Amino acid sequence: MKNTGSLPRLPWQAVWPRRWLRPRALRARRRGMQAASVPPPGFYYLGYLLNYDIDDFRAPGTKSNLPGHNRGTVSALANRFVWVTQHKLLGADYGMEAIVPLMRTSLTINAAGISDTRSGVGDVYLGPLVLGWHGPQWDAVAAAGMWFDTASTSDPASPGKGFKSTMLTGGLTYYFDGAKTWSGSGLMRFERNGKNGAGMRPGNQITLEWGLGKSFGAWQAGLVGYSQWQTSEDSGPGASTHKASRHALGAEVVYPVPGAGMFLKGALYKELSAEAGTGAQPKGSLLRFSLVKAF
Repeated sequence: MKNTGSLPRLPWQAVWPRRWLRPRALRARRRGMQAASVPPPGFYYLGYLLNYDIDDFRAPGTKSNLPGHNRGTVSALANRFVWVTQHKLLGADYGMEAIVPLMRTSLTINAAGISDTRSGVGDVYLGPLVLGWHGPQWDAVAAAGMWFDTASTSDPASPGKGFKSTMLTGGLTYYFDGAKTWSGSGLMRFERNGKNGAGMRPGNQITLEWGLGKSFGAWQAGLVGYSQWQTSEDSGPGASTHKASRHALGAEVVYPVPGAGMFLKGALYKELSAEAGTGAQPKGSLLRFSLVKAF
């Protein structure tokens, strides 16, 4: 059975995001607290280790579960490489980024007669534009790039989505006190999707990630969450007028390792609601561990 690209991309920062068999959350990254803060000039590696545990699948066009036993797991290591240059553009630090995800997907969907497990390299993201602004008590970001349909789509659990997506990002982090011990952030991404091999174009999507954090000495902890909305209808063979959405709430802890030039992060998200569009929509929980290393 050929993959139709239904599981949404799971957020990497994200939150890395298509509809019938792929969590969209894994293509959109999940960042959590201070998500809109770009680091100073330098080269950075960010590793996002994610596990998306699917409790059930919503039936197409509804908030109701498919009948029978339907479960799944998506595990991924998203390798993100960021270079923030010394150059300025529009008063911002200018940078670029790339993401290469490694994924393993296991699906048991009795309602569709599917039992499949696959591993491989997922779709690759290239972002030639990353802009970071910094004020006394705020940071802002704007970015643009594209997800390429580079991965396999031959089986239901294959890592590829089967279509390209242009992604635009913008966000703000605000520090509520001069010592920057309290912070709030919001990061929004817009994805315009292309057609897949069957001629279907998945509807466009907006993802909002937010975080509210408090520093406790070297540690930082807070609440995080994400929401995703399909903003336009699917088009092409098999498309419907239904639009998908999901909303999640979680908690995050951040711990710096100054001697190694690293940050360690851990977050757990629980999806509180999900509504399916044209295809079935997974609903579950997302566990994320992150490592940020400066070179």
